[in-house]
Amino acid sequence: MPIKFKPSQTSYVKGQNKKITSHFYIKQTPKEELVKYINEGQKPKIKLKCRNELDRRGVKINWIPKEA
Repeated sequence: MPIKFKPSQTSYVKGQNKKITSHFYIKQTPKEELVKYINEGQKPKIKLKCRNELDRRGVKINWIPKEA
């Protein structure tokens, strides 16, 4: 099963009496959103998933220390 970026979301379509489930897999997530989560996210487990996905895609990460 693929790695998830966020939990799945179920939405109800009004008038058609349907439920649609949206899955958020990390392989479908844009590169900009992954980099943004690495910089601003709070959960280390998901940050690691993002770094691994960018490495799989061949994106190099240059770490720049924060200036105090």
